[in-house]
Amino acid sequence: MLATPAAAQQARFDWFEYRGADPVDSLYKAGPGEYRNPILQGFHPDPSVTRVGEDYYLVTSTFGYFPGIPVFRSRDLVNWTQIGNAIDRPGQLDFKNLGLSRGVFAPTIQAKNGTFYILNTCVDCGGNFVVTAKNPAGPWSDPVWLPELDGGIDPSLFFDDDGRTWILNNGPPEGTPQYEGHRAIWVQEFDLANLKTIGPRKVLVNGGVDFSKKPIWIEGPHIFKKDGWYYLSCAEGGTAEGHSQVILRSKSVTGPYTPNPANPILTQRDLPRDRANPITSAGHAELVQTQKGDWWATFLAVRPYTGDYYNTGRETFLMPVTWENGWPRITRPGQAIPFVHARPALPAQPKPKLPTSGAFTVRDEFDGTALPLRWLMLRNPRERWYAFDKGALVLDARTAGLGDNANPSFLARRQQHMNASAETVVRFTPQRDGDKAGLAAFQNDQYWASIAVTRRGGKPVVALEWRAGEKQPAGGATLGAVPLDVKPGAPVHLRVTAAGDKYSFAYATKPGRWTEIGTIDGTILSTKTAGGFVGAVFGVFAEKGE
Repeated sequence: MLATPAAAQQARFDWFEYRGADPVDSLYKAGPGEYRNPILQGFHPDPSVTRVGEDYYLVTSTFGYFPGIPVFRSRDLVNWTQIGNAIDRPGQLDFKNLGLSRGVFAPTIQAKNGTFYILNTCVDCGGNFVVTAKNPAGPWSDPVWLPELDGGIDPSLFFDDDGRTWILNNGPPEGTPQYEGHRAIWVQEFDLANLKTIGPRKVLVNGGVDFSKKPIWIEGPHIFKKDGWYYLSCAEGGTAEGHSQVILRSKSVTGPYTPNPANPILTQRDLPRDRANPITSAGHAELVQTQKGDWWATFLAVRPYTGDYYNTGRETFLMPVTWENGWPRITRPGQAIPFVHARPALPAQPKPKLPTSGAFTVRDEFDGTALPLRWLMLRNPRERWYAFDKGALVLDARTAGLGDNANPSFLARRQQHMNASAETVVRFTPQRDGDKAGLAAFQNDQYWASIAVTRRGGKPVVALEWRAGEKQPAGGATLGAVPLDVKPGAPVHLRVTAAGDKYSFAYATKPGRWTEIGTIDGTILSTKTAGGFVGAVFGVFAEKGE
């Protein structure tokens, strides 16, 4: 249960509109029988996919955001609708004051005999765990911890046809690691009825497919069985531009496993870096077989606007899998991931109400009683600080700020395009200097920018602030401020517009009459600058001055 604070200073937001379109939208248009990549734009990394009958379910990682681990459903692998979040109760996990790229790492979703399983790792907040549900929309159980996987990440299950279940994970190698990024893939039998590991643990892969080359970060393991072979699919090479997917096989679930001589089966690291409209850093794939026998793979990749700079985070892509000489393949050497491809041979489904790919506009009117599933906050809430009232989102102004590694009064949605805008209307009367409410473009606690109604020297202003690194104060630095000549509590329109690496901030006291306050270097919102594993978000916030 969340505590309800005493009456607090509040900010009201009438609505929130996100609008986005990219240069590739006019170059790569999906025609009849085609789909557009990525299938989930914006920060949707580490996708895991499974099929149950004619339905497909997909989950992605969310790290220190709450609610965590969104659950999507589709019938055609192209059109996805979010149906829930596996971590949606503050008591399930505690993200504490962790860095935003800690928390829940890569999840796996699987199902057997009417029960759904999500395995995950809460990094620095408990370790490896499993949650279960009869309905993938939720509710999901509290975590059951898996202590024997301590020190590892990326757990997944394999249900063998003899009735036994096995659990896989990335973990430290046996003995002392011989180089930076030296990891191993482990397997152990799993008691599905009691949700616990049993029997001895064994290393399946030490380092990677070719130890002599000192491969790094073997992770994201999945086993599937085909034609009497056990196939072990893993990511290798780290999540940056060297990312790839490799595969091995064996006649026994516990090995030994032989690498595919034509590894990797997916990568973009062998393409020219200066190519137009690049897709890079592809890997962390999971293969799924359709009810018609075809094979497809979901995986993560990124779309930089220049070099290795991207603010939209790691996104979810889809490609068919072909089989050659008993081995699966997603991309051929030198093959670029396509923006447009022929759809899977599955019954056509209507486009989802909430678009996830291509150019689109989404407007939230806040006329419900619950937060939309796609909206996020930083870490676990300790009290109830937001509400819905007469078609408005109401935030309590609290002392926790955007740079405080806490749970501030900040609600956000993902930036899903290189060229995008977010706009809102705020009604707020600052009572003291430092009180503020407005709109933020946010990457993590050290890298963000905001435009807000606030008070300086006893007078209301609209201020543009940013934090461009941990050396700056947690509250950020002021880049510009202009007097605000409106009645207390009058509506003020706020807007942020992103164009690649440029983010412009503007306000209006009358609809359509915008005044720009300033433009920032948007590379501070990229993982290249800010580090970590998350993408940028746009959101509304309220803060109480101390």
